[in-house]
Amino acid sequence: MAARNPVGVGVIGAGNISAQYLTSLTGFPDVRVVVVGDLDTGRAGARAREYGVEEWGTAADVLAHPDAEIVVNLTVPAVHAEVSSAIVAAGRHVWSEKPLAVDRAAGRALLKQAAAAGLRVGVAPDTVLGPGFQTALRAVARGDIGTPLSAQTVMQYAGPDQWHPDPEFLFARGAGPLFDMGPYYLTALVGLFGSVGRVAAAGSTARAVRTVGSGDRAGTEFAVAVPTHVSALARFAGGGVSQSVFSFDSPLTRTGFVEVTGAEGTLVVPDPNAFAGEVRITGVQRRGEDAEWRTVPQVGVAAGRGVGVLDMARAIRAGRPHIATGELGYHVLDALLSIDESVTSGETVRVDSEAGPTPLLPDDHDPYGATL
Repeated sequence: MAARNPVGVGVIGAGNISAQYLTSLTGFPDVRVVVVGDLDTGRAGARAREYGVEEWGTAADVLAHPDAEIVVNLTVPAVHAEVSSAIVAAGRHVWSEKPLAVDRAAGRALLKQAAAAGLRVGVAPDTVLGPGFQTALRAVARGDIGTPLSAQTVMQYAGPDQWHPDPEFLFARGAGPLFDMGPYYLTALVGLFGSVGRVAAAGSTARAVRTVGSGDRAGTEFAVAVPTHVSALARFAGGGVSQSVFSFDSPLTRTGFVEVTGAEGTLVVPDPNAFAGEVRITGVQRRGEDAEWRTVPQVGVAAGRGVGVLDMARAIRAGRPHIATGELGYHVLDALLSIDESVTSGETVRVDSEAGPTPLLPDDHDPYGATL
């Protein structure tokens, strides 16, 4: 039997989200986490020891590690593009947490830099690889609801300042509900409808100052720099439309709501911030009758954040495209920035970039299988 050849992975950023990535990545046989880096090397060391990673240090230590073929960028949004560019300059493929960048110029420059170097860029969310969304995508591809016509999405709650010990970055440029949670919903909608063509939106900021609600810094006040409620309309290049709410201002929590209406039925898609969940369909409802829902059997194996890194690793070895590409991440960023511009201008904004269709994974796709 040939020796296994897993892909080496380094991680830059040892904050909250790193635990979710490391839980997955240290459980996938086809990748091996070789080093964790952070501005706070003590935090990097603690996270590395927690997950059995042998080496840790600074971001420079990650970039210098000879076995780190892919580097996972889990820094704050404001420096995503800068750190990803350094990763590419070091000759490594990059997987970035969303968003790809906080402006179009930086996003385009990163993709151009990577292409010139023959390196790959992958961008979260990778929830579109989960069995929940893949099952919904299969249902649409089969024609279970006929031609998709429209969608509604809702993501609203009181805000991450209620629970996050360091929430300031989530209310800074490049974040807020639109850029923090919007990528999950927009990526799902693009997967179902294709590229976004035009958007219109309105937004507001309920409070200019918020308070840290948990941890050692509870009670600390900080300024809010972004709209904390955004209502957006989108028209897709293929003709479908959607309406979405992204809010950190609601005492009533409603998250994970994605409903797609087709010519012959309605599809409820699982939470796009999760990898699994129930997919339900109802056909045409007659007046005065209750909707009759049926559950669509789920296909695939649920994993967690990092499955996109795994897909990119396997794609590198196989010489095929990976799924959560930099181009998809850029198109979603472009659409989000266009929504943000519409909030400011009050005008409809055209989205110039495009993204290809989200592929269907094979029925036997198994993140926990050893294939390399």
